[in-house]
Amino acid sequence: MPVYSMTGYATAQQDVATPEVGGDAKSSATTRFGLEIRAVNSRFLDLSFRLPEELRQHEPALRELLTAKLKRGKVEVRAALEQEGGDGLKEPTTRQLQKLNAIQDQVRAWLPQATPLSVADVIRLGGSDAHTLLPSAEEVQALAAKVVKELLSARQREGARLSTMLQDRISQLRALAAQATPLVPQLVEQQRQRFLERWKEAMNLTEGSTLPEAAQDRALSEATAFAIRIDVAEEITRLDSHLDELERLLGKGGELGKRLDFLIQELHREANTLGSKSAALELTRISVDMKVLIEQMREQVQNIE
Repeated sequence: MPVYSMTGYATAQQDVATPEVGGDAKSSATTRFGLEIRAVNSRFLDLSFRLPEELRQHEPALRELLTAKLKRGKVEVRAALEQEGGDGLKEPTTRQLQKLNAIQDQVRAWLPQATPLSVADVIRLGGSDAHTLLPSAEEVQALAAKVVKELLSARQREGARLSTMLQDRISQLRALAAQATPLVPQLVEQQRQRFLERWKEAMNLTEGSTLPEAAQDRALSEATAFAIRIDVAEEITRLDSHLDELERLLGKGGELGKRLDFLIQELHREANTLGSKSAALELTRISVDMKVLIEQMREQVQNIE
């Protein structure tokens, strides 16, 4: 399965032919139905809808469609209806004018000071076409399915980019771990030699003299304790194990964002421990470089579904 990002955008439109009331066969207006979906990262699936009142009835079906296709993310759905074509002005019918006049007379009978309807009011109220054809449920679902498909494609492309970036950081972390592994034996040997030199200085031994066996044993004991204290083999082993699991999950794909986030936390913990055990500037540098890479991974993992 592919890796999906939670970030994406998709939009689509379609026209709904609407014959004008009282018009001839050649005169027609068009209702343009538009739908767009925006998605960003979120811990859970958070859906919000901005729909015209005429389309509010379709919200449950749209919610069901999105819930079936998406697992995580803050998703905003916007829909719009726009009238196009025709002569740009709808003429009220005689029946509509009569109805408006009757309503006005009734209102002014109770409220004599009420302002009479203006021409603009009559056009706005009487010129509205009560029989305008809105998108059917099937049309809404068809357009929504198309937009969701485009959104998933966009999220898949972004997910592939994130996966490539994470694979690159994994390779860099493995290289840093390989650099750290041989440093510990070298540091232990250096420390052992330092202990021996200090014993020689303390006992004022001349060059070429043989160091007492007790001094050599003490130096070896001190070097062993030092080796135990700075040994990072366990941290390197666990770090490699976490990197193996990261690669496995990225290869498997699907819904893996939360598991990746947990592994990133574990990687950061191992890098911190490695730095705390550091007995040389080189190990400290490696630990810092690891934490920089892991932080870059953590930021990107937040966007994976």
